[in-house]
Amino acid sequence: MSQNSDNNKRIAKNTLLLYFRMLFMMAISLYTSRVILNSLGIEDFGIYNVVGGVVAMFSLLSGSLSASISRFITFELGKGNKENLNKIFSSAVTIQLGLAIVIVMLAESVGIWFLNAKMNIPAIRMTAANWVFQFSILTFAINLISAPYNASIIAHERMSAFAYISILEVVGKLVVAYLIMESSMDRLILYSILICGIALIVRFAYSIYCKKHFSECTYHFIFDKEILKKMFGFAGWNFIGASSAIFRDQGGNIVINLFFGPAVNAARGIAFQVNTAIQGFVTNFMTALNPQITKSYACGDREYMMTLIYQGARLSFYMLLILSLPILINTHYALTIWLKLVPEHAVLFVQLVLIFAMSESISQPLITAMLATGNIRSYQIIVGGLQMLNLPISYMLLHFGCIPEVVLIVAIIISQCCLATRLFLLRGMIHLSVMVYIKKVYFNVIIVTVISAIVPLIVAEYLEESFINFIFLSLISVVSVFITVFYVGCNVGERMFILSKIKAAKQRIIKNDPNNR
Repeated sequence: MSQNSDNNKRIAKNTLLLYFRMLFMMAISLYTSRVILNSLGIEDFGIYNVVGGVVAMFSLLSGSLSASISRFITFELGKGNKENLNKIFSSAVTIQLGLAIVIVMLAESVGIWFLNAKMNIPAIRMTAANWVFQFSILTFAINLISAPYNASIIAHERMSAFAYISILEVVGKLVVAYLIMESSMDRLILYSILICGIALIVRFAYSIYCKKHFSECTYHFIFDKEILKKMFGFAGWNFIGASSAIFRDQGGNIVINLFFGPAVNAARGIAFQVNTAIQGFVTNFMTALNPQITKSYACGDREYMMTLIYQGARLSFYMLLILSLPILINTHYALTIWLKLVPEHAVLFVQLVLIFAMSESISQPLITAMLATGNIRSYQIIVGGLQMLNLPISYMLLHFGCIPEVVLIVAIIISQCCLATRLFLLRGMIHLSVMVYIKKVYFNVIIVTVISAIVPLIVAEYLEESFINFIFLSLISVVSVFITVFYVGCNVGERMFILSKIKAAKQRIIKNDPNNR
């Protein structure tokens, strides 16, 4: 019990640290996005998003291998087996180096052909698009090789590293936005060059930190067949899940480009930037929580793992709801304040992408638990196969004349199908109780969402768009979510825990108040 209490405190501390990082990053990133959109223009902004999507299509193997690396390092730490850590780390770097070479070769052949022969890009901007493509490939390769270092930081739960280095990254992007605004050269090309430079600086920072703090993060060329076999076996099946997500997101972006052109890609890009800013809060929470789920499975503490799964799913959803509800109700005005120049389709894209993010959030702890088992073949074939349906269904619906937003509507429906499938499969893999999950998580978040939205929606009907009304309605939304989560979303034990923490905080404030001495 004491060990679990220490783990909970570590999760809370790491989450809080990552939240301060995220607040800082979100504020600057949203401003930077506005400057970049206005500096590049809607068309060039759309070109950058869709060309980067082509490169992302080649990251299928990298995503699956990165998850494999993180799982193996975390699992060994959970077992307390430090002897194999350097072997796993060095093997991971060797794999990533080889993979980077293969993917760059594919991108320079198949990718360039697809870009120039199939993409819907104005001829006058094709040269710039090719420059963007080249620097996107280089940025991708840099990130790929650094994956083992990032996995080590997460496994060791040293979230302060992310907080400090992220400040460096976001300040760098702010400088990039300023340089783009002041530049007289082709801004799209310059933007891709500078973003690549930022990626290189950040990746070196992570590498230096890991080498200094973790003894296993010293690379030696190792060709351990047993370790490589296990990692490739895990990554091979995980490849299905990683590829299905890439096809869903980036494939959907490319399909939109084929039917509607880069202007609609810009609208979708705006939506996903809003999603990235808000989703980052949940990502931070799960980054702090994931190692504990894996470690509790590794040491056989099933009860604690289940507690983390249920609470993690609910808290992930609540965090998104608190931030998303004000935007869902005030989408048009929020985008007007942020961008001034709001691309057509952006409002509905933003609303749908936030609903999709909330749909996915309650599955994240389930995915972590599945990866922890290492027995992922059946899971990835079935769930990955379901997610693969996003691309052909979206293409078919667009072909028959549907609006571009239908791509996200399809993603939301399939996301719910995947959740049901995950629950069914994990019942056999980790003895997860489906009914308990439905009661404690699924019904819980639906009820909280419905009750939270009633008052803000009623108030919104009587208010016109203005800055004062936007702030007022956002406050009502946030307060409504907090109250509903506390009285409806939390059980008695959780409410008592929250009240005890509030009481303790008040006592510390009173104790430190010089007027009370």
